[in-house]
Amino acid sequence: MEKIPEQQTGNCIKVVLFGPESTGKTTLSQKLSEHYNGTWVPEFAREYLQQKWDEEQKICEPKDIFPIATGQMKLENTAVNSEEKIVFCDTDLLETMVYSEAYFDGWCDERVREAALNSRYDLYILTYIDVPWQADDLRDRPGQREEMFRLFEQALIQHDRPYMLVKGNLEERIKQITNQLNTRLN
Repeated sequence: MEKIPEQQTGNCIKVVLFGPESTGKTTLSQKLSEHYNGTWVPEFAREYLQQKWDEEQKICEPKDIFPIATGQMKLENTAVNSEEKIVFCDTDLLETMVYSEAYFDGWCDERVREAALNSRYDLYILTYIDVPWQADDLRDRPGQREEMFRLFEQALIQHDRPYMLVKGNLEERIKQITNQLNTRLN
């Protein structure tokens, strides 16, 4: 049976932007990567699912979870093997697992679950739902933002992940994060 690639550890600090859709993860991860001259790992699911939507007018199905997780880990491993001292991941496999369980009545591919629970990061940045909803082809739960936020926070607590919560506008969030990261980097 096909497996998800093992997570590479590398010699860098790994930070994950984590939380419900439309909470600023992509913008934050890109800005932080620029600020720290680090490596940015995009969200594989976005490209994969946008292509699926464009070609088939279909949304995520259970059969998509494994290829999404595999693609995400490949992107991350490539970034971790770069020479940068810090890597900012727009998402991770724990996020994929949370979405799978939320969308598919508690179901997640066991290979994805195992890889998600075995993956390790230095810090998760949990993004709060206090930014305006931005609709697009893939986002579909504007009325369930609070419920989804609780699921993400619960996953971090349940699986004992180091995290900080960020709220406010982009500048406020960046200030909160850089204050935390600067103490870790020095």
